[in-house]
Amino acid sequence: MYFLIQSNVYLDPDHYKIFNALEELNIDYDVINIPPTADKIDFETDRKDVFVYGSVTIARLAKQNSDWVPGSFYGGNHLYEVYSQHYGENLLNHKVSIHPISEELSWKKGEEKFIKPYSEAKIFTGKVFTETEWKDFVFEGLQNQNNRITTDSLIQSSEAKRTIKEARLWIVGGQIVDGGYYRFNDNAPFEENVSQDGLDFAKKMIQLFTLEEAFVMDICLTDEGWKIVEINCINSSGFYPNTNVKSVIKALNLYFSN
Repeated sequence: MYFLIQSNVYLDPDHYKIFNALEELNIDYDVINIPPTADKIDFETDRKDVFVYGSVTIARLAKQNSDWVPGSFYGGNHLYEVYSQHYGENLLNHKVSIHPISEELSWKKGEEKFIKPYSEAKIFTGKVFTETEWKDFVFEGLQNQNNRITTDSLIQSSEAKRTIKEARLWIVGGQIVDGGYYRFNDNAPFEENVSQDGLDFAKKMIQLFTLEEAFVMDICLTDEGWKIVEINCINSSGFYPNTNVKSVIKALNLYFSN
């Protein structure tokens, strides 16, 4: 398989690891710089077995190249309105409301909400907000012309819930090929590897609904057991320090080369 990697990915400090992995595995690849305002990928190749990796921009634009296989998995089943129908109450934020970012939200006294982008996953990082924090964020976001937030940008809002620990799992061909924790909360003890009960939960979710041939699932442990935090497009999911990037790339190359 042939990898097309976006070079100008600055928000992921571990992005460079993909180049090391491709070199070690002796896999063909090329590097491209894509402006945020690009409307197409300015790159030509005779190869059809292309997999793209980088920001949401390259993942979105690669969908135009329908002859690239696997190309990009952007969109489709990654939308909350699709996968929530299958995962239901197994989602951390099962009941959500969707609004333009400019729309006033209804807040109870002292309430906290978990708010994230709905369709444009990377225009800001989803997190827990108080009413004041959210209003300040929206005001500053709409004033800043250097980001991609507009008055029509859709956001997804839900009740903030307590998590104990959170992990990112990389799934290829229905199998978990790598996983690691990225957050421990409430003085949860450190663990080197994702616990077996967390992996068993994820495997049940994959059997319930295999979202794509390759995707990323973030899971968390709560007082009510394991839940899915969110689903991410593998073409634009960032690496964490404990991600075994070589294992992920090797699995992608083997699966899609066959």
